[in-house]
Amino acid sequence: MGKVLPELVSSPLVKRYQKGEPILSKKDIPYGADCIFNAGVCKFEGQYVMAFRDDYDYVPERGCFKHCVIGLAFSRDGMHWDVQKEPFLTVEAMDDPDITRVYDPRLTVIDGRVYLCFAVDTNHGLRGGIAVTDDFQKIEVLSLTVPDNRNMVLFPEKIGGRYVRLERPFPVYSRGGRDRFDTWLSYSPDLRYWGDSKLVLPVEAVPYANDKTGPGAPPIKTDKGWLTLFHAVDIDPNRGKNGWEQAWRKRYCAGLMLLDLEDPSKVIGLYREPLLAPETRWEVDDGFRTNVIFPGGMILEESGEVKIYYGASDTVECLATADVRDLLSLVMG
Repeated sequence: MGKVLPELVSSPLVKRYQKGEPILSKKDIPYGADCIFNAGVCKFEGQYVMAFRDDYDYVPERGCFKHCVIGLAFSRDGMHWDVQKEPFLTVEAMDDPDITRVYDPRLTVIDGRVYLCFAVDTNHGLRGGIAVTDDFQKIEVLSLTVPDNRNMVLFPEKIGGRYVRLERPFPVYSRGGRDRFDTWLSYSPDLRYWGDSKLVLPVEAVPYANDKTGPGAPPIKTDKGWLTLFHAVDIDPNRGKNGWEQAWRKRYCAGLMLLDLEDPSKVIGLYREPLLAPETRWEVDDGFRTNVIFPGGMILEESGEVKIYYGASDTVECLATADVRDLLSLVMG
């Protein structure tokens, strides 16, 4: 573990919707629900679509939930949501006896189709998946990684004729048996076979991280580069109990970087402070694991407004907004 980091604050250029109150929580879900968070959001056929993680039935002695599904909601304005009556993706639907949990969805629209990145726990390790749907009724799984990889997000278009994804592998053995995880990038000709992998954002490149970095929301394209959210994590052994668990010592912030349009493995701009740091009630005081902000969705509106969707304390889903010009000024300043 690196040095203990000081208290952090969010950029004043980002405004929390409803002062940080949730836009989606367990009270909005018509089936079993305790924690609603880490959602992926896209715009598709004239409406906003949210795929969210839903954990429920907490088992304190095991420190985990019995059930985890991916739910689905639709919205006309990106703020008020109509949750579907049944989960969108479950372990049972995966039809693989080795899979024990499915979670952490991210959504990207490519050439008129919606692609879902997600994570699955299995009896033999954690795997990252990519699936596609055209109607949110049927879904086809295209690929699953070998263990251990997760937090995968797809770029919304091919670059140099290939699909591109950001990801965060878990090289525990080769990193001395401890957390020290970085953001990587891989290419694919068909969304099934991946390679030509490159390191993008190591922990040491982010001043407010000492534990790991990883993808957040799928990047958005600007004339300056790919504007990209990421999560950055630090550990402080003195934090103690923060949330439902006996000890939760990590802090998650949302960071911002700019990637080269033609070679997205190159970071051409980095905001060296958090874009969003835990500050509000739902981010610091209430929830399963407090001190957590995890960005999973980012929408660029025609007006230039950017909607940033993030999970707070692994418990609720929240929204923040900013102007795209302000965000670009942060990474290019």
